[in-house]
Amino acid sequence: MLHTILMSVHFFTAISIIALVLLQRGKGAEAGAGFGAGASGTVFGARGAGTALSRATAILAGIFMITSLSLTYVGGHAAAPAPSVLDRMSQQAPANSVPAQGVPASSAPAPQTAPASPAPASPAH
Repeated sequence: MLHTILMSVHFFTAISIIALVLLQRGKGAEAGAGFGAGASGTVFGARGAGTALSRATAILAGIFMITSLSLTYVGGHAAAPAPSVLDRMSQQAPANSVPAQGVPASSAPAPQTAPASPAPASPAH
């Protein structure tokens, strides 16, 4: 539950940061403001937009960092992971090695051994 809430806040914070960065003007746009082109197109005035948007971006960046650290903490302390397929097979292996109830022990086939390999012949001089 906590993980889902943190992921939602993290997602919306990331989208908001992207939107705020795209709304801000770059440093190259200040050259046009000297000729009267910059101040007329802003909502907050000549200097207010940069201050308000950069402050909002900084606050959202702080929230993004806090949610990142919180998600790391919550993910590291999650419940024990489910056992893997190999773990389950190793637990079931002893149960499968027991002979069936209706089969007598003497009818089980005897284990076969590999034939002994002959000794290597020594080279003749």
